[in-house]
Amino acid sequence: MLKAIKKTALVAGCVAALGAATSAQAANWLMLQGTERAGAAPRAKVWGFVQPEIQSTDGTLLKAGPFSGQNAIFNVIRPDNKSNETFNIRRARIGIRGTGFPPDSRVNYFFLAEFGNNGITRPGGGTGSAKITDASVTLNHIKGMRVRVGQFKTPGAEEGLAAIHVFDYINFTNFAFTQLLERYFNGDGSTTPGNAAGTCGGVTASCANLPNGPVGAFRDVGIQLFDTFKDGDWEHSYAIMYGNGNGITRGDNDDNKDTYLYWSSELVYGGRGPRRQGWKLFAWSQTGKRTLTGANAAGGTGGAGEYDRDRSGFGTTYRRGQHRAAFEYFTADGMIFNGTDGGAIAGSTNNGGTGIASFNVATTGEADGYYIHYGYAPNPKWEFDIRYDIMNRLTNSTTGERKFETTTLGVQYFFNKKSRFVFNYEIRSAEAPNLAGSATPNVILDSIDDRLSAELLIIF
Repeated sequence: MLKAIKKTALVAGCVAALGAATSAQAANWLMLQGTERAGAAPRAKVWGFVQPEIQSTDGTLLKAGPFSGQNAIFNVIRPDNKSNETFNIRRARIGIRGTGFPPDSRVNYFFLAEFGNNGITRPGGGTGSAKITDASVTLNHIKGMRVRVGQFKTPGAEEGLAAIHVFDYINFTNFAFTQLLERYFNGDGSTTPGNAAGTCGGVTASCANLPNGPVGAFRDVGIQLFDTFKDGDWEHSYAIMYGNGNGITRGDNDDNKDTYLYWSSELVYGGRGPRRQGWKLFAWSQTGKRTLTGANAAGGTGGAGEYDRDRSGFGTTYRRGQHRAAFEYFTADGMIFNGTDGGAIAGSTNNGGTGIASFNVATTGEADGYYIHYGYAPNPKWEFDIRYDIMNRLTNSTTGERKFETTTLGVQYFFNKKSRFVFNYEIRSAEAPNLAGSATPNVILDSIDDRLSAELLIIF
């Protein structure tokens, strides 16, 4: 807890410095997703949204390594990981929210379920089913300290905390997708056949280190204390959450808990809701531990033990008139996601028939990254966006460090306030910065394609 407080204090200082130099969406997500407006909320409001999409790459095959000539994990479309071009129902969510307790409108509830085809319903591209993403109750009885309990979004990075149905892009940044959108494993992937002395019942797909459940979806199960205070045109918010640190739709798997700390200060220009105009500064941290059992159904995936998993960041968002902008910086320490063997699809057999590609976890790694976003809306129907993001993964390893860069060009067309069309073109590149350009990891990473995506979003 003390470690997390120190870390948040540090990033809060950096945010204050940003305020002197930097003026997407400036919205108070703690209040929008955790409370109902007093006297205006119905007992039960049914709502939801659907996101049909198409995503496509050139489908370039791996150019080197033990899986050379096979599909690259970064060029196929999730969650199936079988095709480089596919139509998909990315998300299909339906929920109900309101006060629900007529004798006391200070008690709110929020429920949401996912029916789309994604890492929540089909982790690792396997079989799956609909999942509950949110189920919480908020008690608004104590002045200055609202209490939220259940399963809900954790107070953290803007990219994860913001409502997905007003997200300006289709895909997350590299850092958010790999280091904040958490996947859960039994092992670290170090002793699957071909990586080390793996004896997992032979070279079969069941030996691969695969997710043992849905992605965390930026959510946890726990309790949160939070509130917002107004000072003139400024709005200051805080949140302290204590959670399982084991994702959604399940309980804790060890005696450890995660601590989340969050602070934001926003100069409100006008409006309300998810597209309110304002300039916001924020900082956050997450401190916890993860326990690996070191075995899957076939045994022998390696990495049994208890490891730290810490995340922190700070940033700013701006929305006023025709302009939208955002900047966010992230750090990761301890357990970090570290891709797949040879850039191959997890579960694939190598060309020699001696190894299986697995998802890998660095149990004592470090990573950092940031993104810069700017959007311009010449009129209420159109918005043009550009975002540059970079992730430096495993920076504590000279040979293992990888650098990922993406520039996303986007266009949004708004049919009305509740429906829009989004088009993105991502210019992607990656490298092992400390290795020669001719080294195998760099030849593998040279296989990465640009990505085109289009999405229709309908809110009801």
